[in-house]
Amino acid sequence: MSGTNDVREESAEEVATPGEAAKSKLYFNREYSWLAFNGRVLEEGLDRSSPLLERVKFLAIHASNLDEYFMIRVSGLRRPFLNSKEKGENIEELKAPTEVLGTIREIILGQLKQHSDCWNDDLMPQLKRNDIHLLHYGELNTQQRTALEQYFQREIFPVLTPLAFDPAHPFPHISNLSLNLAVVVNDPVEGERFARLKVPTDTFPRLLTVPVVEGSEDKTTYVWLEEVISANLGMLFPGIDVAAAYSFRITRDADFEIEEDEADDLLAMVEESVESREFASEVRLEIDANMPEHIRRLLMKNLNIAPYLVYAMDEPIGMADLMQLASLERPELKDEYFSPAQIPSLTMGEDIFSLIDRRNVLLYHPYDSFTPVVDFLRTAARDPNVLAIKQTLYRTGSNSPIVEALLEARDNGKQVAVLVELKARFDEEKNIAWARALEQAGVHVAYGLLGLKIHAKMSLVVRRNEEGIKRYLHVSTGNYNPTTSKIYADLGYFTCDESMGADVSDLFNALTGYSHKVSYKRLLVAPGKMRTDILALIEREIIRQEKHGDGYIALKMNSLVDRLCIDALYRASQAGVKVELQIRGICCLRPGIAGVSENIRVTSIVGRYLEHARIYYFRNGGEDEQVYLGSSDLMPRNLDQRVEILFPIDDARVRKSLKEILQLHLSDNTQARQLQPDGSYERLQPAPGAEAVNSQRWLMEHVGSWE
Repeated sequence: MSGTNDVREESAEEVATPGEAAKSKLYFNREYSWLAFNGRVLEEGLDRSSPLLERVKFLAIHASNLDEYFMIRVSGLRRPFLNSKEKGENIEELKAPTEVLGTIREIILGQLKQHSDCWNDDLMPQLKRNDIHLLHYGELNTQQRTALEQYFQREIFPVLTPLAFDPAHPFPHISNLSLNLAVVVNDPVEGERFARLKVPTDTFPRLLTVPVVEGSEDKTTYVWLEEVISANLGMLFPGIDVAAAYSFRITRDADFEIEEDEADDLLAMVEESVESREFASEVRLEIDANMPEHIRRLLMKNLNIAPYLVYAMDEPIGMADLMQLASLERPELKDEYFSPAQIPSLTMGEDIFSLIDRRNVLLYHPYDSFTPVVDFLRTAARDPNVLAIKQTLYRTGSNSPIVEALLEARDNGKQVAVLVELKARFDEEKNIAWARALEQAGVHVAYGLLGLKIHAKMSLVVRRNEEGIKRYLHVSTGNYNPTTSKIYADLGYFTCDESMGADVSDLFNALTGYSHKVSYKRLLVAPGKMRTDILALIEREIIRQEKHGDGYIALKMNSLVDRLCIDALYRASQAGVKVELQIRGICCLRPGIAGVSENIRVTSIVGRYLEHARIYYFRNGGEDEQVYLGSSDLMPRNLDQRVEILFPIDDARVRKSLKEILQLHLSDNTQARQLQPDGSYERLQPAPGAEAVNSQRWLMEHVGSWE
């Protein structure tokens, strides 16, 4: 499955020179590269070989990704222009961002056309053939309409609040991503009037099941909530002719900046900033394609929004709500159910700490169950020999068993320290709530360092054994979130390696106290030396190539943007080093340029699971090969503006498994697309007579083979 984290994690500061990137022949523009990624997500929805509700899911994900793209990336591109305009500064040099915004619009319009055509002409008819009916209100029979009118009057009507707009009533505030109706009425005295009505999608499902008769529902027939409201507007405007109603939605800038050095209380400031999103500047207006021009102009004028930010939709607005259909219990229309593997010794009663004492443990979620990670902390909370637990939390989700285990540990007298990242975009409110709950329980809660997000994924348990104090670690490429662990492909690693444990202890101390430590024995840490260390590893392969002719680098990550790292990979290619990259999302490196990058191959996998693992492999002739896993992509924001770790895998057995996993993904010729020199992606197909390789499917069929 593809996900949303690419957009929500981006920092607006990284758009400082988009014009330069666009003009360069060596680097792809990152905005276009992200849109190409979302196009690959859309392709999964267009793929007729996939199960029907999986296709619906990918259309919903594509729409959700676009919502976040406008809130973060488009808002970031527009901000310098708007700020300069407000200050009366010369904005000539800001033409490049406006050119990028124009191209962004062209790309998005093309994708929206594909999206609406797929929905209207392909998926809707197929849903109907499979007895899932999405009807327009006009298609309902008399009995259904009567039942819906009764439901509207009883349930929906009391919630609605029409807001008039005229000289006596100012234009109402439109909250971010709220669905609205622009209602046109004909007053017998005043003539045509206008009102705004918010559609209560936070109270009612977007797709209402159609009542057969009062008190019973047809579980396979749905109607859009806004159409039910539109058809019954007469109840809200008695004595006035309702001429029409048109859907519209506003997207606002959600990329708030926090002056952390001026904050007396960071938690309170983040909370205040989250609330301010509802009042931030507008970055998109979506309207019903049937909306008359004068209503469109009225909205644009009062919302102060430029024409290039207006999108007329040929399908219902807010198609991320299609996820409601994707959750239907129709297994025959979905991917086959998959049950993740369990560690046999743990299911037979072995203690998690005894297992880690015996051997290092590699988990590959969702192919492996996330249960051992939860059990690691639950066991630690209850084990009388455990003295302390230290934990990072970035995105934990709701009803987190991880947080519950930490609270239980504190109740049992353990020393518990938790680094909660309050600024994990769109998860701020959840993290604020967890931070407060942990603090109230007596947990030592820290929010990290000024100006930096804590993105490293690590858990440290300090335990007294017969031989003395011992540190047990879980480090990972993904979040401590059992829900997303079922759809995000991430690698986790249990170890009691002394030197790595010492490094993690030092890093926790640096984050909770005061420290200028930048160099660690085993970990690559950002900000600090991570970029320098990665560049040194690339340089080592160049030297190896020059001496022996067998230089090889294989990197798997979410995004590749950092110019210094890209230039180093170009130098490696020019030296003859074979470079294989698998970049799921943004890739600013341009492969296949003669004399520059002809030895670099870039692929991307978008499939059932979100490829989220980061694997960095440097062969060094096989004599001193190195494999790193971790939380960091090669992007300026990761290397300079976040606390990240990459951790080495020295265990030969685990390293062998990781190399096999990496090569499996690199050999995928079914779900993988290969990046072309012009920026397009071509879906790979098996060569004649060659075996078809779907890496995600293979991993599902061979669970546990890396152990």
